[in-house]
Amino acid sequence: MEYQNSWEFAKSMDEKDPLKDFRNRFFIPQHNGKDCIYFTGNSLGLQPKKTAQYVQQELDDWAGMGVEGHFRARNPWLPYHEIFPKQLSKIVGSKENEVVVMNSLTVNLHLLMVSFYRPSKQRNKIICEAKAFPSDQYAFETQVKYHGYDPAETIIEVSPREREYGLRTEDIVSVIKEHGDSVAVVLFGGVNYYTGQFFDLKAITIAAHEVGAYAGFDLAHAAGNVELNLHDWGVDFACWCSYKYLNSGPGGVAGAYIHEKHAADTELPRFAGWWGYTKATRFKMKKGFEAIPTAEGWQLSNAPILSMAAHKASLDIFDEAGMKRLVTKRKLLNDYLLFLVDHCNAAFGQKIIEIITPRNEIERGCQLSMLMLKSGQEIFDELTRQGVIADWREPNVIRVAPVPLYNSFEDVYRFGEIVGTTINRFK
Repeated sequence: MEYQNSWEFAKSMDEKDPLKDFRNRFFIPQHNGKDCIYFTGNSLGLQPKKTAQYVQQELDDWAGMGVEGHFRARNPWLPYHEIFPKQLSKIVGSKENEVVVMNSLTVNLHLLMVSFYRPSKQRNKIICEAKAFPSDQYAFETQVKYHGYDPAETIIEVSPREREYGLRTEDIVSVIKEHGDSVAVVLFGGVNYYTGQFFDLKAITIAAHEVGAYAGFDLAHAAGNVELNLHDWGVDFACWCSYKYLNSGPGGVAGAYIHEKHAADTELPRFAGWWGYTKATRFKMKKGFEAIPTAEGWQLSNAPILSMAAHKASLDIFDEAGMKRLVTKRKLLNDYLLFLVDHCNAAFGQKIIEIITPRNEIERGCQLSMLMLKSGQEIFDELTRQGVIADWREPNVIRVAPVPLYNSFEDVYRFGEIVGTTINRFK
């Protein structure tokens, strides 16, 4: 693709975009009476216009039926969570019996670590990326302490090489091999929240298995963003939130994946709740937990219907759009953004913005992380005043994420134009 820094080019790309009409299905925040440039779908996705309708249907059924809604609602609440495996399996690349919607992200991470992080004197180490998302770091730290180990010795962080921002797959694999049979679990973010790097999950999984460890991933920044094939890659477990690329509302219900070879093992240790109990006898209320032999066996409580209704409103859109088409457009949007940032640097004859996200397209998703080498906070504040909703991360990084469901090539062009004029003010 030969990109051009012009409104005409951006308009022509939008005109032939097969997904262009999906933008109209979302509420776009306004700035001075016009659509803002919303580039923070990596933090909170926009609201589908039908979300209110989906949630209102459940409110109406609750009002009209009370407890009978569990059986008589238009989408009966008792099996409501069973709607999602077919939809989510296409997004994360799994079998339907390997995914479940439940809880929130870090709750699911802890529940999965109960099952897959069972340290012994010899095998107790967790290998993760340096600068993992803080909630993941706290989960690792407290799980290690709970088992009586020292986080400083037990958690092994893989850091980039000097003067590099991303991790090389060979370095990750090397660290896994180095620690060998002392490794209990390798637990990375699928996409690093800070740099936007999409890790090679298949290679990491293979390396973990070769030393006898489990491989798990936090897919908060990956689900709905990049192409995933969790089952085929042999990933043992994963979890994700739904409020970023999956557009299911602030604090929306989360998801989890457990490979079927583990999900079918009802003796696998876990923290149990009644909704994970085998369905045929769940309401007999007997003592002694009997797990459902699928990912559902990790459920604790019955479904939060209102949150799940919002989730369904978004996943129905994903079903129609299709992940392959979304990934194709995402690559084009991201490459165009990268082209415009490079053009901006060239126009000023010096590097004002350093991209710390990998330039190799198979190592990134929607997000580009821009390290501002001069006047970063001032430039970010001015972008906000100009109607750009982006994300600031200390010490000097602006994260931007053009999302294929609702962002356009014109959004990307306008962003490049605003960045250029803003830098010119502060250079």
